[in-house]
Amino acid sequence: MGIMLLAIFLVLMIIGVPIAFVIGIVALLGISGIPYTPEATVAMKMVNGLDSFVLLAVPLFILAANLMNSGKISEKLIELALAIVGPIRGGLAHANVLVSMMFAGVSGAAQADTAGVGKVLIPSMLRKGYDKETAVGVTAASSTVGVVIPPSIPMIIFAGLTNASIGALFLGGIIPGILIGVGMMVLIYFIALKRNYPKDAKVEMKVFFKLLLEAIPALLTPVIIIGGIITGFFTATEAAAVASLYTIVICMFYYKTLKFKDFPKILFDTLALSSLSLFALAAASALGELMSYYQLGAMAQEFFANNIGAEWLFILIIIVFFLFIGTFMDAIPAMILFVPVILPTALELGIDPVHLGLIVVITLAIGLITPPYGLCLLLAAKIGNMSTERSFVAVIPYIAIVLVVLLFIAFFPDIAFYIPKMINPSLF
Repeated sequence: MGIMLLAIFLVLMIIGVPIAFVIGIVALLGISGIPYTPEATVAMKMVNGLDSFVLLAVPLFILAANLMNSGKISEKLIELALAIVGPIRGGLAHANVLVSMMFAGVSGAAQADTAGVGKVLIPSMLRKGYDKETAVGVTAASSTVGVVIPPSIPMIIFAGLTNASIGALFLGGIIPGILIGVGMMVLIYFIALKRNYPKDAKVEMKVFFKLLLEAIPALLTPVIIIGGIITGFFTATEAAAVASLYTIVICMFYYKTLKFKDFPKILFDTLALSSLSLFALAAASALGELMSYYQLGAMAQEFFANNIGAEWLFILIIIVFFLFIGTFMDAIPAMILFVPVILPTALELGIDPVHLGLIVVITLAIGLITPPYGLCLLLAAKIGNMSTERSFVAVIPYIAIVLVVLLFIAFFPDIAFYIPKMINPSLF
């Protein structure tokens, strides 16, 4: 039965059925084949899978990101980023990465980053003489920091699955996110020198401080979110609600770039994007029940116990596995399905859940820019009017940067833990 379900899964994937439906169909067929188990179990497990206070953070953070895009906050951050790195050779490409790092701090959704930043910067880069590969590649690749630098929707989901500290995960994502961004900017600098990309004129200090003051309300968002979670003032879900309300206030009354007439479209876009992740998550919950019936978790634990006794080898296997899974599955259902399977072995080997969470989240972030599923790659390619194949070739050097940072964090976790241990040692 298991082999037949795997074959059905692969066939549905090959013919192009959306991954959420693939998971749901396999779950329905598998559970239907279990004796004395009604098909209604699938619907029940899907509903129960979404019956979680933590999961409310997903649509709320997506709402905050859409509010920021509609309220032109991304454009304010772009102006500030250009003022900081514009005078460097290839300044517009550097600004692309820097604004993604800033946007990551005020949103947990990488796709919203790609859409908001890409619509502005990809056309601008093409007009200024950058080739399509650089414009699309940088935009898609830099959006991966959106799920590494806090707040991060995948980190919230991982914490809900493992009871790991959300505060520790958020703080632990700061240094890896910065390293990824800086690494990409170093790569861009050498590419810019080779291809003689333009640089902007240096901005006067008076203009820079004006742009900084305009951006400060937006840049305060991560301080409010992370500070509130670490101090215990509110939960991650409440933080997402606070982020949305705060964004509405600053966009309507400070920047005055958001009108009441904009809300129907914002809410529709939020529901559309949220439904993609949440339906896949619901289907993954049903498939997880099927996996429990076949005791895949116990089988995996027994396999690792008998064959993998070294922590470093287990970590390498996890990275390779999630790199593969991330090519055709979103991070949230991937974690719902497989984190409960690997968690017992990780704990047995002495791997901290926060460390495991950083490894899994960063690895799955690469899936955002690898076909066939990579949503950020597909969005950037569509904006830049470039084929998926050419776009993927363009992001390969940036994927290498993320992989290098991932390996550093995987085997030298104290790098990521420096900030959490400095701010709040009790998190560990």
